[in-house]
Amino acid sequence: MGEKINDPEAPALTSNRLESSISLEKQDAAETARAWSRDTTKHDTNRKVKNPLAGLTQDELFRDVEEFARDKNLEHIVEELKRGALVAQDPKSFEQLSELSESEKELLRREKTHRWHQPFMMYFMTILCAGSAIVQGMDQTAVNGAQEYYYQEFNLTNRWKQGLLNGAPYLCSAVIGCWTTAPLNRWFGRRGCIFISCFISFASSFWMAAAHTWWNLLMGRFLLGFAVGAKSTTTPVYGAECAPANIRGALVMMWQMWTAFGIMLGYIASVAFMDVTHPTIPGFNWRLMLGSTAIPPFFVCIQVFLCPESPRWYMMRNRYQDAYNALCKLRPSGFQAARDLYYIHSALKVEEKLREGKQLWREMFTVPRNRRAAQSSFFVMFMQQFCGVNAIMYYSSSMFREAGFDLRTALVVSLGCGITNWIFALPAVYTIDTFGRRNLLLTTFPLMSLFLLFTGFSFYIPDQTSRTACVAAGIYLYMIVYSPGEGPVPFTYSAEAFPLYIRDIGMSFATATTWGFNFIVSLTWLPLRERFGVQGAFAWYAAWNVFGWIFCYFCLPETKALSLEELDQVFSVPTRKHINHYRGMFPWYVKKYILRHDVPPQKPLYDYE
Repeated sequence: MGEKINDPEAPALTSNRLESSISLEKQDAAETARAWSRDTTKHDTNRKVKNPLAGLTQDELFRDVEEFARDKNLEHIVEELKRGALVAQDPKSFEQLSELSESEKELLRREKTHRWHQPFMMYFMTILCAGSAIVQGMDQTAVNGAQEYYYQEFNLTNRWKQGLLNGAPYLCSAVIGCWTTAPLNRWFGRRGCIFISCFISFASSFWMAAAHTWWNLLMGRFLLGFAVGAKSTTTPVYGAECAPANIRGALVMMWQMWTAFGIMLGYIASVAFMDVTHPTIPGFNWRLMLGSTAIPPFFVCIQVFLCPESPRWYMMRNRYQDAYNALCKLRPSGFQAARDLYYIHSALKVEEKLREGKQLWREMFTVPRNRRAAQSSFFVMFMQQFCGVNAIMYYSSSMFREAGFDLRTALVVSLGCGITNWIFALPAVYTIDTFGRRNLLLTTFPLMSLFLLFTGFSFYIPDQTSRTACVAAGIYLYMIVYSPGEGPVPFTYSAEAFPLYIRDIGMSFATATTWGFNFIVSLTWLPLRERFGVQGAFAWYAAWNVFGWIFCYFCLPETKALSLEELDQVFSVPTRKHINHYRGMFPWYVKKYILRHDVPPQKPLYDYE
């Protein structure tokens, strides 16, 4: 039997262990409480971002409205603000609000039943945004026909110089133009930024038309780049900030549709002026092609200051009376203007809180949720260029000439590309919110790859008639599938992927991405075609479409019809988990859609609470 050892320090050791255990339990409890608090705070913030008025009692809501009205010198509309705040707090339950008159309820009903019954100024503003998009599109493609003449006039045979000349606006836009958006908007407002960018487009059109050397033309085209980035970022934002919520998505989508219309006008200008000559002015036809791009920005510059400024911009400058006056022009009634004024004000307070004390550029890449949004936005913008579309937009005339068309026919057939692009962009207004962004890309990437390969290998056909027919058919089919897919998806996706507090920086990053790679495509197409042949050049972009499909399937989240809170959940899923999920889903898709088997429902990746 062993001897019992009496250790005088044993009770102290036991006591220390007990205290240590209690201390660890307290630390665990404290950490759990902090985690719960973080989750609760995040949930509460998300809820407030989704609706900043949610959770307030009527007394709290009215006290906040009265304080807001006193602070902003809006006491003359305080009763309208109160009724508007009640509606904004729970838009679906307005029928039960006894504070509203029957005429006010009828106005709210008509927001759903007559979505496009808007004041004249709303339509006028919509026309302005469409005109700005037309400027963008026409600036891109007027060069398609003009280059066939100015290369010859300036004896420009170096392929890299030719590519630099065509891509100069996009180099300037990616390096400088996109990053001027924030200061221009801050100093001059949305309207001022649109006016400045369209005036630069107007002035650069005359510079290009009057150029007497290739480097002078290069400077004019580089100047054009200052307008491209700022205009493409600001105009959709201006339209979204002025539009009521029930038509906001459609107006943002119209940017791409009317850009496609401007692209078509650029082709029309090439055809319209191809035979125009002047006895004393050399290259009069291509000068008119480039000079004609001054017409749309001229009308936009005249119209822009006849439209009201963005109410949100006024409010960010503490000019609330001006914001209310602007909303009165853009809404059917003063009551609806008051509702939107107070709601935007409440949303701005939440946004300011989210931005407080944060380094936004650092946040975009160090916070995993934001980094995944930036990764996805970068991908769709990169693929908008490397799907090969702008090689066709800028060089289709030379492609058709190489296939065997004469110059006149090549310009006319190129016009068909522009018409096709615009017509097939129209369905995207519907399909992007029903079929979904990700599904549109997954459907169109393989088709674009197939039609690029078909077009490239058609150049091997020895018979000229068959060759030209197949090349034209391949390019037209390509444009048909591009227009509802990689055409509208990138700008729409990028605008919604980023959280509210870094959305401005995120969109500048996204637009710089697309214009930067636009320049690379413009610069490298001619040397690529010369080095690898037209078949190899088309195959190069066909391969990128295959890569696009693979990345889209495994790594790109869907953002269709999701709230801000749900988007946070989507982009909080690690990319590795996303890849593993869709790798496991691949056999399910094969069994269901190819083998047509009866399979159980797919397992969810996101759990929306």
